Amino acid sequence: MKKFVILFTVLFFGFFQNVDAQILDRLAKKAEDKVKREAEERAERRVDNGIDKVYDKTEEGIDGVGDEKTNEEKEKTVNETEGEAADPQKNQEPKQEKIAMQTYSKFDFIAGEKVIFFDDFTETAVGDFPPNWNTNASGEVVTNNIFPGNWFQLIGEGSISLDEGIDLPDNYTIEFDVIPHASGDDYDNYDFGFYIYGAENPKDLYEGGAVPGTSGGIKMSFGSRGTYSAYQDGSYTLDGIKDEAIMNVDQKYRLSFWVQKTRLRVYQDQVKIFDLPKVFKQGFQANMMRFELWGAGSPMVSNFRVAIGQPDMRSKLITEGKLVSYGIYFDVNKDVVKPESYGTLKGIADVLKENPTVRVKIVGHTDADGADKSNLDLSKRRGESVKNELVKTFGIDASRLEFDGMGETQPIAPNDTSVNKALNRRVEFVKL
Repeated sequence: MKKFVILFTVLFFGFFQNVDAQILDRLAKKAEDKVKREAEERAERRVDNGIDKVYDKTEEGIDGVGDEKTNEEKEKTVNETEGEAADPQKNQEPKQEKIAMQTYSKFDFIAGEKVIFFDDFTETAVGDFPPNWNTNASGEVVTNNIFPGNWFQLIGEGSISLDEGIDLPDNYTIEFDVIPHASGDDYDNYDFGFYIYGAENPKDLYEGGAVPGTSGGIKMSFGSRGTYSAYQDGSYTLDGIKDEAIMNVDQKYRLSFWVQKTRLRVYQDQVKIFDLPKVFKQGFQANMMRFELWGAGSPMVSNFRVAIGQPDMRSKLITEGKLVSYGIYFDVNKDVVKPESYGTLKGIADVLKENPTVRVKIVGHTDADGADKSNLDLSKRRGESVKNELVKTFGIDASRLEFDGMGETQPIAPNDTSVNKALNRRVEFVKL
């Protein structure tokens, strides 16, 4: 009997130990499955949130198209790229909610006074390589289903630069829109380089190799990382890493570069990410800009604009009686002043505050693309929007300001090239 009890006890506990082990295995499996499901759901939510953000931005930028002369012009207008200053095709519904520019009160970028190069790639057929550029990599003009307009997609591994180079003075600005893009295994490594440098031979696409030009300059990277390295007199002089320069794939950003003699300021959207007071030596002259690709990402670029000279707003407006501005920006088919106009508008407001008896008329101008009537209406509404921003955001007395619009009727250059059209798209401040 004692032996039976012992045998029964052993079998009894052995049975439940086995059951406990099975139960624990099932519980562990369920916990593992739960963690896996939650991880997948979190990943899906992150993707959905990212898509929502992209489409939210898209809805802000794609809002109706003005009247066009022909079906061909209508298609061109739909494909216009957003972010262009005073573009006549960028009409909008006048009741659109205004942007709170106070949010960007530290954005002090002011675009150069005279546009010397502009390319929005609308004059290049989709699928072609744009004629103003050269490469030892590859690229083509494309469109996409999120952001309107033509985009120059940079592809492969190598350099893409302006075909002829461009001689730049002490003071100039460079601006462009960019969509970082990657696919497949490159989704975590999609950075691209942008170099500003002095080249002995602008036709040499890869002069200096990793060094930004034999005469010196700076190289920067954006996308999955943000870095800069300056080079002068045969050696690197400074470098740094900036997390603020990191971008998300398939979202649109505005990069702005402001050079004043030895100083370089770089802005990503409305955030200043680099401010380097002694990055260039005294007397340095840049004559080349290039994109550098490492085979990982394939960014898309548009609205590439170079302008020289900083506007002397006080002298132009008070002494000469008229200030022509290219630093006031509007979205696609809209008359809402964009936040990146803050620096320019603040400068004008400061002049008006220092001269409290001065009254001005704000006049919008367009190029000749699109219908005459639509251009005239758009230019007037943009003039009114600029007036409203000066009153609302900067506290200028409304009685000191008038507004008007001339549409395409007063060009200052032939409407035959992208650069000339950019010159005609402007906002003028006329002393009364």
